[in-house]
Amino acid sequence: MTTAELPESTVADRADTQRRVVRTLVASQMLGGVGLSSGIAVGALLAEQVSGSARYAGLGGTFQVLGAALAAIPMARIMAARGRRPGLALGYVSAAIGAVGLIASGVLRNFPLLLLSSLVFGSATASNSQSRYAAADLALPHRRARDLSIVVWATTVGSVLGPNLVGPSAPVADALGLPRLVGPFVFSLVGLLLAVGVVLLRLRPDPLVEARRQRLADGAGDTEPTHGSVLRGIRVVAASPVARLGLATLALGHGVMVSVMVMTPLHMAHGHAGLTVIGFVISMHVLGMYALSPVTGAATDRFGGRVVAVAGAVILVAATLLAAAAPTGESLGLTVGLFLLGLGWSCTLVAGSTLLTAGVAPAERPGAQGAADVLMGLAAGGGGAVAGVIVDQVSFHALALTSLGFAVLIGLLALTVRTHARPARPAA
Repeated sequence: MTTAELPESTVADRADTQRRVVRTLVASQMLGGVGLSSGIAVGALLAEQVSGSARYAGLGGTFQVLGAALAAIPMARIMAARGRRPGLALGYVSAAIGAVGLIASGVLRNFPLLLLSSLVFGSATASNSQSRYAAADLALPHRRARDLSIVVWATTVGSVLGPNLVGPSAPVADALGLPRLVGPFVFSLVGLLLAVGVVLLRLRPDPLVEARRQRLADGAGDTEPTHGSVLRGIRVVAASPVARLGLATLALGHGVMVSVMVMTPLHMAHGHAGLTVIGFVISMHVLGMYALSPVTGAATDRFGGRVVAVAGAVILVAATLLAAAAPTGESLGLTVGLFLLGLGWSCTLVAGSTLLTAGVAPAERPGAQGAADVLMGLAAGGGGAVAGVIVDQVSFHALALTSLGFAVLIGLLALTVRTHARPARPAA
């Protein structure tokens, strides 16, 4: 039974349910984003202080990225078995435990504890990432990208508000008798616990469980259980040209963005750019990542994921060219390039997520989506690590041009891959 054949009251009820789900996910995304970005703003400084060396300052962020990738594995299984609500809550609860550990590591000056806590803290990224898929569970196909992108957009609030809580956190840390650099993690803890409460109390009905119930009620579903295995998800994606394109777009777009973004502050600092200018350039990058995501979602619904993936690739090419041509230090070209880098990533994220979701059967989506987030995390971690080597051994310009090559690959794949195949299941 199609949506057009359903009673008008049923269609209205389902639309109202989807609006409530999206509103709840937006709220949890904002709180989770505040919790995550509050701590990330001082993470490198805390790692340097605890370890006693600037050489290890980036390890905390690396462990957070790795933690996000690892957390996606159990979250996918839990979501397949019990729904989105317990899976998202698990990620936020784990991150809250990580925030407590980071506070303790600052007090005790214990670097191994800091790394372990950073690994667990990365679970917040996994929950924020999986929230976009929860927004697509009950969405009508012609609104799937738009609903997904609204939840992505909500990250803007947390990403902007979180770093601005660093200053107010100092008197809070003083009042609690804590080192000032762990003050932001107090706000992280509060934001993450509030996100847990919103998910557990307000995400009802559970969108994944309700979507399956609706398919069965409409006679459009089957009795096969929902699968959450990441390994099975990889096989499912490999069997579908649409899903393969979605995964490639996600992983390559994320790798290009992270590799250039993480080295930009260093490139600017080597040219004696001030911290204020560096902060402004990164804030413009974050603005490009999230602020226009509803526009990206509307374009994906209107023109299709493949078209938007090509557009994202073109924008990433322009961004990396501007970055490669920018002199060391500050420049208008680098600022524009970093904004476009964020916008191109937004296109690849929304288009890739939509293609991946459309390319697999509903029962296979939790596992396939979990696999996508694992591979995105690995692409980010690998891209960041390789970027440091390229900049150290060659130059930032060489890094930008290398990233340009991967951006071109996204466009070539989107232009050549057939995207009208039916949702796939793995071979027996």
